[in-house]
Amino acid sequence: MSFYMQPTKNRTDALSVFFPAPSLLSRIVASFPRLMSLGSAAAAPPRHVSPVRNAFHRRRPRSPLAPLITRPRAATPFNKAVAAAGVHVDGSAAASSSPAAVISTRNHLSNLERLLQKNQAPPPPHLVEEEPEPRRHSPSSSIHQTRGRLLNALNLSSAPFLNSSDKKTEEMSPRSLTRLHRLLSNSTRPSPRGTIGPRWRQYHGAANWDGLLEPLDVHLRRELVRYGELVQATYHAFHSNLTAAPPDRPRPVVLPDWSYRVTRNLFATASVELPAWVQTVAPWMMAAQRTSWIGCVAVCDNEREIQRMGRRDIVIALRGTSTCLEWAENLRAGLVPVDDDGEDVTDPQGDVPKVECGFHSLYKTAGPDMPSLSSSVVAEVRKLTEKYAGEEISITVVGHSLGAALAVLIADELAARAPPHVPTAVFSFGSPRVGNQAFAARVERRGVKVLRVVNARDLVTRVPMVLPSRTGGYTHVGRELLVDCRMSPYLRPDADPACCHDLEAYLHLVDGFMATNSPFRSDAKRGLARLLTQQSSNVKKLYVSKARAIQVQSTPGFPRRHCGHTLPSTLSIENLEVR
Repeated sequence: MSFYMQPTKNRTDALSVFFPAPSLLSRIVASFPRLMSLGSAAAAPPRHVSPVRNAFHRRRPRSPLAPLITRPRAATPFNKAVAAAGVHVDGSAAASSSPAAVISTRNHLSNLERLLQKNQAPPPPHLVEEEPEPRRHSPSSSIHQTRGRLLNALNLSSAPFLNSSDKKTEEMSPRSLTRLHRLLSNSTRPSPRGTIGPRWRQYHGAANWDGLLEPLDVHLRRELVRYGELVQATYHAFHSNLTAAPPDRPRPVVLPDWSYRVTRNLFATASVELPAWVQTVAPWMMAAQRTSWIGCVAVCDNEREIQRMGRRDIVIALRGTSTCLEWAENLRAGLVPVDDDGEDVTDPQGDVPKVECGFHSLYKTAGPDMPSLSSSVVAEVRKLTEKYAGEEISITVVGHSLGAALAVLIADELAARAPPHVPTAVFSFGSPRVGNQAFAARVERRGVKVLRVVNARDLVTRVPMVLPSRTGGYTHVGRELLVDCRMSPYLRPDADPACCHDLEAYLHLVDGFMATNSPFRSDAKRGLARLLTQQSSNVKKLYVSKARAIQVQSTPGFPRRHCGHTLPSTLSIENLEVR
């Protein structure tokens, strides 16, 4: 009896005689033919794959640059582009079904080179920026060209994570379109007002602002901008309704800070005598009003704001030169003694305090039916201090240009006439020199604190011309906070003199000032709409162009002044001048 077993299906049946039930031994014996066939040349039967997986593999896209396994290719636009580029796929890889059938590295690199060298259709103009061709070929330029061809071939030239620009942008350009839109709009977002009640005397100058200017204290910056906006309101009130109200009549003043209430309008009268030739050259100047509205007195009557500031604040806000007669008074640069109603004004050194003739004339001259600026301010402040007697009160005089010079004269007189416990301070922007050294010494001796905000490129702050102080020439009063329009990332470094003296430019610089030789504050919140309206030719081209691009419409700002004539204040971004 032979036990030789043929490798047939009946072998399993024969084993079932000895092992009726399926067992581990029967399974091992049944698998012998399959294990022995691995070494033979015959190919194994194909493995069963579900129809779902076969469909998935047929639809899966593959790279034309690395076709490791051949699968049916769909006629997609991408595959058509690859075929048009002449990319060669190894035929052996396409014919073989073995997993070991792969394309060689040399063939892979050849396909890549042919794909890059193939002439591609030019991309749409809105996706590719024109760049000047390099003058010489360098390794870096070749790399950039190869990278550009590859991205274009793969249709990735516009991918945001791969598309980086090498062009340098302006310094400190806005980080996002939202921030840029806010900066170019008129929606001002002032810095939050912090409580300054416990230290209000320091912010009012009790210690000459020691430790608050370098670096600039955040609360002091906010107070400076707030007082500057009160001066802007006086400009706006004077120029907004020249036809409805004559220059010598009261005007409605809309203060940006609703915590203050206007209690009195102020007027200044010129006494300058124009020469006879003016009648021939400019006869309209001879008919100009000698008395003009120049500012107002306001008092804080909001209890919440009084609690924040720690006192009730009385503000005298004065605008700058706006009429031709005021310009004529500015040119009277001679020094005249200060007249204090017969009081002895000689200082302990024997020098007589003197001030500029034109400033003194506007301050002391009364009109035909209008009291002088001096008497109006003194009477109103006396009434308010008597009304609020027993409270913490401060007197703050703010002004720009001519108004800054008159603010020093007002503070000097109020310090002598107001109650001794009421501190007086001056915050001025772009102030010219007012008087001689004896006058400056008297102002300090009377306890008046003066903080002058000065633009390093403002010519007005350097006039009248200085003579040595020992000879009785002009000198400045108080502390100085020096800003520079060249530090602003938004203004042109060659801004013209009008921009360097503009009040809005001053407030813009103060809002971004941190310290001397420090960069502009990156989180400055003051918008650029008024600068674009009034000084568009001095704003950098980048921001004027961006303003056009996002179609921001400037809202009416405070107009520019020129000899009593008002220039248009509403300006469309599309009409902005780009230099």
